[in-house]
Order: sequence, then structure tokens, then C-alpha cells
Amino acid sequence: MNPEPTDPRTANRHETGAPSAILPAIGERDLPPGRHQFHKEHLMNRIHDDRRAAAPRAPRNPFLRKAVLLPAATALAGALAVGVLVLTPGGTPDAGDRATGPALTTTVGTADAHGAPRLLDRISLAAAGAEAPRPRAGQYVYIETRSASTHVRTVDDVSTLVGVPLHTRQSWRSPDGRKGWLIEPGTTGPEGITLEGTDEKGNVPEPHLGAPSHDYLAALPTDPDALLRKIYEETEGQGRGKHQQAFTTIGDLLTESWPSPGLTAALYRAAAKIPGVVTVDGATDAVGRKGVAIARLDETSGERTEWIFDDKTLTFLGERTVQVVGNGGENGLIKPGTVVFTHAIMVRAFVDDIKVTPSGTAS
Repeated sequence: MNPEPTDPRTANRHETGAPSAILPAIGERDLPPGRHQFHKEHLMNRIHDDRRAAAPRAPRNPFLRKAVLLPAATALAGALAVGVLVLTPGGTPDAGDRATGPALTTTVGTADAHGAPRLLDRISLAAAGAEAPRPRAGQYVYIETRSASTHVRTVDDVSTLVGVPLHTRQSWRSPDGRKGWLIEPGTTGPEGITLEGTDEKGNVPEPHLGAPSHDYLAALPTDPDALLRKIYEETEGQGRGKHQQAFTTIGDLLTESWPSPGLTAALYRAAAKIPGVVTVDGATDAVGRKGVAIARLDETSGERTEWIFDDKTLTFLGERTVQVVGNGGENGLIKPGTVVFTHAIMVRAFVDDIKVTPSGTAS
């Protein structure tokens, strides 16, 4: 399966403050300490790789395939607070490995080590000028994304490279983060699962950088230096080095939540201050939309994480991770040009209830 279809207009993306309004798109996570949890989807699909890889990674959570989270272990990107995930009737995750296709591949774009500050300045200006919809009392943040991935699957000691096909993920979260719902093929049943949860002491976890609520984001500093300093301090000791972890954390906030225009602009300006951030001349998101990318190479894994923007409007489209240096995964099966994970933002909106979409229909 190739994530770069000939028709790049395979989907539209909009963000809206009410079901009837369509507003300019802006860039927008939920994770744990250590960004190799940067997407639950990514972790689930690389479970065999993570188990045997020699590189330092966050410990594998054996409950991930049951869609249960242990406190301080991992979190659903943009959806789960740290704690135990409660399954509702009819919400049992689909069984089995969803990987039914070939590995995703792409052409590795050329990186420019000098272009990032100027491009991020332009992107931040565009983000700051976006309209800022506000929720009405009782509304939920609705985020709809499309994702696909590649991982190593091992059966009877035989490892092969397989792809998880493009699929839609829908999440609903109350602004305070205490209520929510998730529907995702292979992770939940058709009816979805509740995102309400508690820690081992029965307490509702407080939002933080690794699992932010909409209200939490509103309280973050919008001065880029103060924001980056907070990110470095709160992620110290996580991931594969402070700079890679900071870039990862910002990317997660952009892709899996819905920051205000002011915070979004600050996140881009903070990213411009991280060493090793580059531009990439061409990238394609999960649904085939082409653009320019801001990226950083994880020198430990050889994977490059790319934030993809429309090259004309500078709208944030999504994120992907590409193997660009060396071979990764079990037996080195993940070759350069393999798309390890790709994630496109389709809709972000405020809706009136769980399982209601911006069109006003129940999901």
C-alpha cells in the first residue's frame, strides 16, 4: 500500500466551533512519559519490535491490546487520561492483528538544515491568524483522524513486515478531560469505549503535558521560551534525548488535541528553537495530501518524524514517521523509505454530545 495516491484530494479537512460552521484549519495528543508512546496506534502495531529492540524505549505495556492503560505507563494519543480505561458493554476491542496489507512506502524527501526557522515563522503567523472557536457549556471536543502504519509481525518465530490499512479514529472529550468516548477499528468494538478512567487509587488523573485536556492547554504559556522551558523540564529523562523528546511532545500536542491559535503559534516558535529541526522538501499525509514538512531525525532509531503542512495555506495536515537512516525493526526489516506511522487530521470541532459528529448525526 502506498500512502501517496495519485489523487491527493482523497479527503477534506475542516475545523469548526459548531456543527454548522466550517472554520480555517489549524494545527492540534495524549501520551505518557516517554514519547515512544506518541501514539497508541504506533505502539500497538510495533509491539513485536519494541519487545526485542535494543534501543532504549519506554517499557511495553502488556495491556495495550486490551485497550487498558496502567497509571503512568502509557496513554491514548489525544484521548486517554493516564489511568485504567473502563470498557462499556459492547465496547470490547476487536480481536486480532489488523495488519492485512503490505508495508507503506514513500520517497524519502531531502532535508534542509537551514530552512526551518523561516518556515516555522511563516507557519506560526498563519496559525496565529486562525479563528478561535469556543465551546458552549456542555459541548465536547471532537477529533476525527485517519491513520495507517507499518510494523514487524512475528508468528512462529517468522517475522514479516505488514501494514495496517488506513482507518478512521473518532474521539470525543469534555473540555476538562473527565468525560469522553473513542471509536477506532481494531482498538474498540463498533460502539466504542468510554474514556473515563481512574488511577490505582481510584482518583481521576490530572491533565498534564502527556495527557492534556482542552482546559489544560488554555493555561499553557504562549511565550515560546517559557513554553519550551516547561516542555524540557516536564519531559526530562523521557524518550531518546531532551531535544527529540521536546519535538515529539510538541508534535503530539499539535496532532492529538486542539490548541488555541495563540498556543499553536507558540508551539511552532518553540519548535524553531530545538536543535536538529529541519525542513523536508516534500511529504504526503495519510490521505494523500501533499505538502512541505518540518521534521527531526531520531538518531537512535533512524526514524524521522515529519509535520506536514499545505505548501500554500500552511494549514497543518498531519504527521508521519519515516525510516530514513539504516534498517529498523526485528531483523532490520524496516528499510529506509518505510512509513512507520502516518496520521491525518480530518476534523476538529465542538459538538453537543458524545458520539455526535459536526454534521449533527450520531456516529
